[in-house]
Amino acid sequence: MKDLAQYALGALKKAGADKASCSISKGRKDEFNIEANKFTLLRTVFTGSLQLKALVGGRKGVVVINKLERENIDEAVTNCIQLAKAAAPDEAEDIAPLVENKDENTRKETDIDGLFSRSKEYLEQIKDEFPKILIDGFSTYSNSGEVVYANSNGVCFSCQKQYYYFNSMFVGKDGEKSSSFNYDGAYLAALDKPFMDAGMHRRLLEEAQGSLNPRMVEEKFTGKIIVTPACDDMLWDTLLGNFLSDRPLIEGTSRWKDALDTAVADKKLCFRAAPSNPLMVAEPFFTPDGFLAQDVDFIKDGVLKSFALSLYGANKVGKPCAKTHASNFEVAAGDASLADMVKNTERGILLNRFSGGSPGASGDVSGVAKNSFLIENGQITDALQETMISFNILEAINNITAISRERVANGVTILPWCCVDGVTVSGK
Repeated sequence: MKDLAQYALGALKKAGADKASCSISKGRKDEFNIEANKFTLLRTVFTGSLQLKALVGGRKGVVVINKLERENIDEAVTNCIQLAKAAAPDEAEDIAPLVENKDENTRKETDIDGLFSRSKEYLEQIKDEFPKILIDGFSTYSNSGEVVYANSNGVCFSCQKQYYYFNSMFVGKDGEKSSSFNYDGAYLAALDKPFMDAGMHRRLLEEAQGSLNPRMVEEKFTGKIIVTPACDDMLWDTLLGNFLSDRPLIEGTSRWKDALDTAVADKKLCFRAAPSNPLMVAEPFFTPDGFLAQDVDFIKDGVLKSFALSLYGANKVGKPCAKTHASNFEVAAGDASLADMVKNTERGILLNRFSGGSPGASGDVSGVAKNSFLIENGQITDALQETMISFNILEAINNITAISRERVANGVTILPWCCVDGVTVSGK
């Protein structure tokens, strides 16, 4: 694959590229699917892709193909150069400089028998421990392969790795009664423990089984929500997508575009990319831009320290490139126990899942709390029927009252429970 990458780079330069990069991936995926508690599919899929990028006079061309023969690469090179020559010039386009080249191989032989055994074990545990849980769909797979990145500045990385993944969709079911569906999954470096024990999976199953008699909040009130690690998209993904990444900063819509080194959140909040953490198992050690992936503090002690900008985004807005996998993020543990967080909540919601439209540039959030529970007088009481909640995410992270000592790792994120105040809950 390294030879193919160098061949492609040489062809791009010979065809007229001022600068060029090449990414090649090749892998094998062994997958089990389960429906209605029965194995329905075993398949092995071999994958391969090559992405070429050429810069000609500040103009960019990009081509992606899934055939890795040299004649296919030659055709892709021709197309890539033609696209570059037809594009508008953009001074922000560039490739990573050479700092350090590296190879890494952590790939192990896929344990298909172990994957089957763990999958079968999961079904048996569901049957024995959770008789009121119906598995709507379950899949698990091993992903094994190599990724190579090289560019005309001399950068060359190769990463070989292998990991496992499982994903389960489930509902609580008892006769005509059923809960809202929920889902959970995790990326695993090894099969050394049951899927049931990964992350907060067992807790989510217990809560689904206990959600068969939900009730609606009777009236509108303002209170707290405890955001669980299962609800990572509502707070943390929104911060990345709306305020820290390329698009909002290039378009100028991020409320934080001029806020570096200023307080943007409660001082309890430390939010960072942590690709070097050994609990992160799914990404290579380098970024798609061609940098060694680094740990980066986005928010430290409530202060905005960095954006999640790619090389292009950084050049476009004149701010530092993050050089990280922003998808591998963690929130630092706090000093409160989850039990105490609940005890200190007079009225609020334990929020496991949120369904709503994407927040706008203002950070206003409005949607439905699902698979969630009412907290009253310091106790988790009833499961909630789908209940509306609304708040502003920028205000919410300034109204953090507690962050739990307990955290959950799922192979791509490491998150605690986080309690925020000032959330509007709309009842009947």
